[in-house]
Amino acid sequence: MGNIVWLASYPKSGNTWLRAFLANLIANRAEPVPLAELRNYCDDESFPERYAELAGKPAATLDFAAVSGLRHQVHAQIAATHARSVFVKTHNPALYSEGDPIHNPTVTAAAIYVVRNPLDVVVSMAPHFGLSLDEAIDFLGHEQAGSPNENLFIGQWLGSWSAHVAGWADQTFHRALVLRYEDLLEKPAKTFGKVVKLVAPTADAQRVARARNHASFRTLAQMESRDGFIERSDKAERFFRSGRAGAWREALTKDQVQRVVDRHRVQMTRFHYIPGGY
Repeated sequence: MGNIVWLASYPKSGNTWLRAFLANLIANRAEPVPLAELRNYCDDESFPERYAELAGKPAATLDFAAVSGLRHQVHAQIAATHARSVFVKTHNPALYSEGDPIHNPTVTAAAIYVVRNPLDVVVSMAPHFGLSLDEAIDFLGHEQAGSPNENLFIGQWLGSWSAHVAGWADQTFHRALVLRYEDLLEKPAKTFGKVVKLVAPTADAQRVARARNHASFRTLAQMESRDGFIERSDKAERFFRSGRAGAWREALTKDQVQRVVDRHRVQMTRFHYIPGGY
């Protein structure tokens, strides 16, 4: 068994929140871990430097096929540079590309996947990617949706929200944990407790509570206002917008809600996201 614990999600679904919690759990400091230090506690399979080194040319020049061909090597490099378990962020789906699993199974130990109501994902993702709400709805339903190669991150294939969720939720990892974003909000002690049980079962209650407080949305938003955040899209005014559940009720029209439900009904039903009347 490998040593990578994947921290997976569709974009704007709580991945950064989870990483902040784990960083503060590990650091166990009196003050919150600054946003700029999150990468010290969690690696990222989309950092372009490793791809550029393996390819011998800038990562931004690589097409999807080239990136896919290098991914397992990158995962092996990440695993080899850490003697113990390492948390690794991914937005890629747990699917297959060119007949091979996207995530290298030989270096995988476990996975934590955060799923969020796609109605709220639409509202959060639109400003992050510089899309209108209608464009964001279309994006969530597109089987070939993905992100481009950029200076900060290599391109990732996202696929549709439904395929992304189903791929991770149906994984057969020996240790796999699927969490609802809304449960992290509404039942933080119980839900973050599941994360602790998986990755740090000996952590005491005071340490866990401090990590939760240091990773609260309010704290993260305040740090972004004070220090900035490198992961903020240049299309958005801020990365941490509201973080609440149900923002779609004020942002989406009835027709827009119906489009999302019609496209993603199976997985929305599975995770209890179908609003009344739809």
